[in-house]
Amino acid sequence: MKKWILLSLALLFSAGLFAQNAVEDPDMKYATDLLKKGTPAPDFILNDIEGNSVSIKDFLGKKVVLVFWASWCPDCRAEVPELKEMQAKADPEKVAFVSISFDRTDEAWKKYVLENELGGVQLFDASGKKDSAVGDAYHVKWIPSLYLIDEKGKIQLGTVVASKVANALHPKKQVMKLQQAE
Repeated sequence: MKKWILLSLALLFSAGLFAQNAVEDPDMKYATDLLKKGTPAPDFILNDIEGNSVSIKDFLGKKVVLVFWASWCPDCRAEVPELKEMQAKADPEKVAFVSISFDRTDEAWKKYVLENELGGVQLFDASGKKDSAVGDAYHVKWIPSLYLIDEKGKIQLGTVVASKVANALHPKKQVMKLQQAE
């Protein structure tokens, strides 16, 4: 009888932990509409910080970490160190980092990019988050929103959590971390 009670309590406890983790995953709340794995990445053309036109198709043959953000967004600013670390670990011949800013002005965007030494390809969408055709095409409702796009231009992952992209980019390193923790 005691075994059944203990087993029942253990199952209830486990179910509670699972439910709590599901509720705490920001993707469950903010990324439900993001494009699904296997979807072709919608094309766009935006200008980079030097005024050059850039298309997502320019990166075919490489994985792309695509980040939608704005300098006024506290969650976006909090992701900057992790994005910088992710970029530092990535092979630039195999992975491109492309960021699309929804800043209100290009001056605010450029200032933040330069002051924080953001790498990768920095793009500006002057229409802003609410009116952005690119944001609509990628189903961006929350920023930051991040995508990992494969070499063939298909969505591999859509999330609002940078660490999920890092884990998808470097799965072997994640396995090593798990093994070291045990």
